[in-house]
Amino acid sequence: MPTVSPLRPAVFFDRDGVVNVSPGDGYVLCWEDFHFAPGIIDALALCRERGYATILVTSQQGVGKGLMTQEALDELHAHMQSELVPHDAALDGIYACTHLAGTCTCRKPSAEMISRARDEHGIDLSRSWLVGDHDRDIQMAINAGVPRTVRILSHHEPKVNAEFTLEETTELTALLREKLPQV
Repeated sequence: MPTVSPLRPAVFFDRDGVVNVSPGDGYVLCWEDFHFAPGIIDALALCRERGYATILVTSQQGVGKGLMTQEALDELHAHMQSELVPHDAALDGIYACTHLAGTCTCRKPSAEMISRARDEHGIDLSRSWLVGDHDRDIQMAINAGVPRTVRILSHHEPKVNAEFTLEETTELTALLREKLPQV
């Protein structure tokens, strides 16, 4: 009788403001504008070391607005991954909503990107986490049934409560080291 491998939990990460330094109200349109947020590489590596899938869930409507192509976004993400590989911090999956607001079903706070990742990577959402910097990130986790949420404070005033709130990404590794159990 074949054994069924158990589902593993994931840590879902927003991109702009969490994985990379926020561009404010603008967009990161090329690699030269992409700068890893302080401490994020260590946080990603720790999640992987503890046995969690690491999944990027990001809204990138710069594509929908015609400010960049899908190919340029894919190239940016490929470059990001190549920078993460030497640190054992590469993401297991990348999900991006590139549509304009109101034109799709995957835009945050919809749970669709998380649901796709769950199905494609065998993820146990009941043991998963999400790290975001905006209400729509935290609400997406709630909508998907992801119980553990971390908000990195940003220029967006928080109105949806997260389980943990941090001033900056440099605090994330210490929080995860303390609270993220080994799988």
